[in-house]
Amino acid sequence: MGETLVVAKGLGRDFRDGNTGRIAVLRDVDCEIASGARIALVGPSGSGKTTLLHILGGLDRPSAGTVEWPGLGAFEALRPRQIGFVFQSPSLFPALTAVQNVGLPMLLAGENTDTDHAGASLLQSFGLGELGDKLPEELSGGQAQRIAMARALVMGPKLVLADEPTGQLDSRTALRFFDAVFDRLEGTDVALVLATHDETVANRMATRWTMEHGRLTTGHRPGAAAA
Repeated sequence: MGETLVVAKGLGRDFRDGNTGRIAVLRDVDCEIASGARIALVGPSGSGKTTLLHILGGLDRPSAGTVEWPGLGAFEALRPRQIGFVFQSPSLFPALTAVQNVGLPMLLAGENTDTDHAGASLLQSFGLGELGDKLPEELSGGQAQRIAMARALVMGPKLVLADEPTGQLDSRTALRFFDAVFDRLEGTDVALVLATHDETVANRMATRWTMEHGRLTTGHRPGAAAA
């Protein structure tokens, strides 16, 4: 068992609804993420996966319960150094090329390095080198998702939270891409939590968390091997 990065206890999240008052999206969720974890977060659309990832990543606050980051430091310093996040919706900045989008977290963190070179090198390692000079409007949805994943990894964070990063990829392309991701993470303590509907990708992860109606079931799947 590695260092504990995130601990969540009794998480609840309600959202206001103009018609019915409030809607409970998360209900009494307990979970922990350790360094080196490979977790597939599965469940039907609307079950609360995105909301949980946002809370674990410090992008949203729970209505009930607590979340702490004992292995990541202060809340204010979580992103972009400690946590890399891949959003389900398009998140590339339209005025920046793919290389510039990948290097953006380094600029925001004040890294004194050649961010374009770092971005280009990472894209090349993922087989996306030919897209470096493309603007987001010139990319397919699947290409943009993969570039967003590269951006989440560029700072070498301790934790990567990815929300349906293969949603617009066929299973074969998704597996090829995650082979490259797993190769990059091999030998590191980086934890990866991946929300996905793709069973071929989910089966590559060592642990499966299942969400249904805002409740979470955590556990290891016998026979599953960490990448």
